[in-house]
Amino acid sequence: MQLQTKQLGMFAALALLMAATRGSHFGSSFSLPDATLAVFLLAGFFMPRFTFTALLAFVFLLLEAGGIDYYAINAAGVSDWCVTPAYWFLIPTYASMWLGGRWFATREQYTLSSLALFGGVSWLATTAAFLISNGSFFLLSGRYSEMSVAEYSGRVAQYYTPYLAGSLIYLALAAVVYILLHNLNKSYAGTANS
Repeated sequence: MQLQTKQLGMFAALALLMAATRGSHFGSSFSLPDATLAVFLLAGFFMPRFTFTALLAFVFLLLEAGGIDYYAINAAGVSDWCVTPAYWFLIPTYASMWLGGRWFATREQYTLSSLALFGGVSWLATTAAFLISNGSFFLLSGRYSEMSVAEYSGRVAQYYTPYLAGSLIYLALAAVVYILLHNLNKSYAGTANS
């Protein structure tokens, strides 16, 4: 029961992080960068493996992201330029992050090599998410029918670094907090057993 309570608390914190940051993809002097990608990877890590609860959590986060976008477009005056048939490909985009977190959860061991593996998984999942979201936008948005794949790739490449950095900064911070809390919990358990 304690594990479920911790997972629920973690999930609530992740959902709040998404709500607080979604809408500003790269951040500004007034807002933090969008944490959505990191939220999906971390939720995949913390939720139970391929259970109905995990599926509900994934669907909830998808609905939250869509709801925030709907509000931003219809009430806050944000442009709907990115909302095309390619918008549906945010599902596999976010699924790639979730599955990256899920895959790492089965291998995490509280070691330095495990931390390096987390960095690699984070980079790979975020890169896959970038390719899925931008590739689907090129193919399905109807906005680039006159542009070659090479020309589109050249133009969109400038967004890769901020896309990657936004995600990896949140994931690095999460790793530090996770390690600190794990060590604190281990220290507390050792003191309580003395």
